[in-house]
Amino acid sequence: MRLTKFEHAAFLLEQDGTKLIVDPGSFTSPIADVSNTTAVVITHLHPDHWTPEHLDRILAASPDAVVYGPAGVAAAADGYEITIVAPGDTIENGPFTLRFFGGTHAVIHSSIPVIDNVGVLVNEQVYYPGDSFTVPDGVEVDVLAAPAGAPWMKIAEGIDFVLAVAPKRAFGTHEMVLSAAGQAMSHGRLQWATEQGGGTYSPLAPFDTLEV
Repeated sequence: MRLTKFEHAAFLLEQDGTKLIVDPGSFTSPIADVSNTTAVVITHLHPDHWTPEHLDRILAASPDAVVYGPAGVAAAADGYEITIVAPGDTIENGPFTLRFFGGTHAVIHSSIPVIDNVGVLVNEQVYYPGDSFTVPDGVEVDVLAAPAGAPWMKIAEGIDFVLAVAPKRAFGTHEMVLSAAGQAMSHGRLQWATEQGGGTYSPLAPFDTLEV
């Protein structure tokens, strides 16, 4: 399975010529080749994690692709067919097994309502928490997509999250809200946290790939 990182929170998984796209949002450039997409996972409704333009392009090229998301995404994506998923659900789609965790977005501020959010584990290997620090209990994570920066986090929380998951490998995501200097700083902190559990960290740039 090959993982390709895009800007911010979006990434692509490919296996046997079939694609799974996660969180293609407003900070992500149009993905060049979205043919043979079997599934799209949207972790929550915020526009930096999905846009109608991305969904339109994906579904035009792959009309049979299934879009998964929590109830809040289904409500926000009016006019799109969203298959609602919740923590504890397991879905089989083509070569991909999707297990969902969590339930709520990390708190941004007491004045801002907390929305629903799901983390997703793909093929028991790649885990992405969406906008949360939900640890997938009982799972040995091969590759962790670890948040590097966000209005809802400080880097100490990201470090603690990586320490708790103890993945074999990790890379930074949700980085487009940071300057180049801020990204480098966060990568260094997340690398340290990954190495404490014996893992390796890859500071992937957009369009870099990782073999899973």
